[in-house]
Amino acid sequence: MNRSELEHLLRASSGSTGEQEFIIIGSQSVLGKHPDAPRELRQSMELDIYPRNRPELSEDIEGSLGRYSRFNETYGYFADGVSPDTALLPAGWEARLTPVCNENTGGATGWCIDPVDLTIAKLAASRPKDIAFIRGMLKHHFIRPVEIERLIATFDDEKLRQRLTDAFVVCRRAE
Repeated sequence: MNRSELEHLLRASSGSTGEQEFIIIGSQSVLGKHPDAPRELRQSMELDIYPRNRPELSEDIEGSLGRYSRFNETYGYFADGVSPDTALLPAGWEARLTPVCNENTGGATGWCIDPVDLTIAKLAASRPKDIAFIRGMLKHHFIRPVEIERLIATFDDEKLRQRLTDAFVVCRRAE
């Protein structure tokens, strides 16, 4: 997915829900801060998104713009209507959101989570594709290890901190 496709999905999500503000939490949120992100960080053809003020409308996004929808068949990319609980995010993530709003979004704003917050969510999931994605962000200097370690330390749950730390060690082996 590229930035113009993200903008198209924002416009379409607004049309499907009547909402104007959306949170983008998946890997394509990297396009908020880095609109020209390298191809290796733009492999996913799905946009994880939910309406900021009415997350329950994610079902409308999923139904009209989701995988196997006419939209997906027509354009080759799709929206995954998710919920605020889909990703583990550290405290303060809202203050680090990057807005995407321009003539291509039709007045809608996509609030993209910051690459550091995306890294925490990907570490929590720790699927092979998440590890590869984090390695790509490290390689392109979109995140700094010290920032990730600082965010990991903010979690109260010791087991969670250790799990995130262990996953980050795995990611850094390929730096």
